[in-house]
Amino acid sequence: MTEEDDTSARHAQKMASKKAARDKIMATKTEENGLIIVHTGKGKGKSTAAFGMVFRSIAYGYPCAVIQFIKGSRKTGERLLIDEHFSDLCSFYAMGEGFTWETQDRDKDIENARAAWEHAKNCIRDTKNKLVLCDELNIAIRYDYVPLAEVVEFLTQEKPEDTHVIITGRNAQDGLIEIADLVTDMTLVKHPFRSGVKAQSGIEF
Repeated sequence: MTEEDDTSARHAQKMASKKAARDKIMATKTEENGLIIVHTGKGKGKSTAAFGMVFRSIAYGYPCAVIQFIKGSRKTGERLLIDEHFSDLCSFYAMGEGFTWETQDRDKDIENARAAWEHAKNCIRDTKNKLVLCDELNIAIRYDYVPLAEVVEFLTQEKPEDTHVIITGRNAQDGLIEIADLVTDMTLVKHPFRSGVKAQSGIEF
């Protein structure tokens, strides 16, 4: 046996051992249920990753809904694509008017956020929806537009068993992280905004 053959044989044996171990682990994973998913952190990509899941659901023909908190005043590629091509499978509700420093009206911001949360609850309760994205709900919770306790209680007590709910936004609160099944913290390493590059269509929105 050549050295190359020996290396290949050892690699094959190692991979076979890994596969056996992996198969054993996978055999124990038998449950399937709706998840509470949180995308948070200072890094870019929280909503982008969430919309990736939305489009994945659409590809399988699963009905879903998107409710945008805070956002709404700006046109986005995700909204254009869904409204123009997938509105039969995905309902899209952009219910914000921007951040408080843009609207300069906290009472109106709270009113919009509360309306968005009520709409989100209805979408989550609707068992036809396989997945519901609450985009930037973490921000609404952080600024006390929507009470954390109310969100936690609803998700733990009323969310249908088979429905996935994704919540995005910086500074996810501990109470929400505690009840979530999947939490991803996006870490900021580098961002072009710091070098004077503005937000660009197709990348940021």
